[in-house]
Amino acid sequence: MSKKIIVLPGDGIGPEIMKSAVKVLETVADKYGHTFEFDNHEIGGAAYDKHGEPLTDETVNACVQADAILLGAIGGPAYDELPTHLRPEQGLLKIRKALNLYANIRPIKGFAPLLHASPLKESVIDGSDIYVVRELTGGLYFGTPRERRDDGNTVVDTLLYHRHEIERIVEKGFESAQLRNKHLTSVDKANVLESSRLWREIVEEKKRDYPDVTIEHMLVDSAAMKLITNPTHFDVIVTENLFGDILSDEGSVLTGSIGMLPSASLSDEIGLYEPIHGSAPDIAGKGIANPLGMILSAAMMLRYSLNMNDEAEVIEKAVEQSLEAGYYTADLSIENGTQVGTEEMTDIVISHIN
Repeated sequence: MSKKIIVLPGDGIGPEIMKSAVKVLETVADKYGHTFEFDNHEIGGAAYDKHGEPLTDETVNACVQADAILLGAIGGPAYDELPTHLRPEQGLLKIRKALNLYANIRPIKGFAPLLHASPLKESVIDGSDIYVVRELTGGLYFGTPRERRDDGNTVVDTLLYHRHEIERIVEKGFESAQLRNKHLTSVDKANVLESSRLWREIVEEKKRDYPDVTIEHMLVDSAAMKLITNPTHFDVIVTENLFGDILSDEGSVLTGSIGMLPSASLSDEIGLYEPIHGSAPDIAGKGIANPLGMILSAAMMLRYSLNMNDEAEVIEKAVEQSLEAGYYTADLSIENGTQVGTEEMTDIVISHIN
């Protein structure tokens, strides 16, 4: 099977961890008789340095024609003083909007050898397995007007949602719950926000189509607290853009291993896959970055965009076996284990695939 994959290494440690993911995918391709064509493009600061903008239309067009997209990381202090429309983050927002990547999926599941590093007691975090479904192309991040007024002393940001935007992400939440433990938590702020009241109305309408799913409504502040006090309560969480951004970042640190966690941003036609961590410019080029979040993102790509579930499971199992064997990178810690660099960790994962 031949597939075209757009590769967007980005900034900081992005190129290093992307090299690892591509190497793992090439190993899987050889093992299963696939052909992956990797087409490299710039995004974020790298795109600004080369093209004067954080994402070119040429790159967007290439993504439209691909089977899937891999993204490393974007941003860095070198770009902090740029005008807003030229900052690396704008490249990410542009590609989400251009490709209609409306559903952000973040699985938050700890690995047993790393749970000791969680800020929570192991007895609290053990057994947690959370699947966050976040709306990604609407809400406060995209609403207009967005501007400063009154000589910069007044600011306006607009939270805007259309009914169909809420309906499709809520449906994605219900569908995800059906494939897991059939429990869906819808997070909003319906006691304050009109957008949340519409959100809750739509969830109530849609639940009739999914009678096998148990639905609960939870205010975002309560959800934030419950993630800390009782994370095993949650199965699938569905929520809007801003709340999902905050809650998924909160959830990601509960396992004690933010460098491990992958994500997917999906439309109905294509998916973009990236680790949730940042570009870590302070360690870029040192060969110590954790490649496992990027590698697991590649596994998500195989499952969701390329319909290669067996291949995805092989990668996920190889990562788990590597940790169980006691190997870890500088951002992690395993008692009596062996610390290794980016390339070494990648080769150890590959050894469990072959």
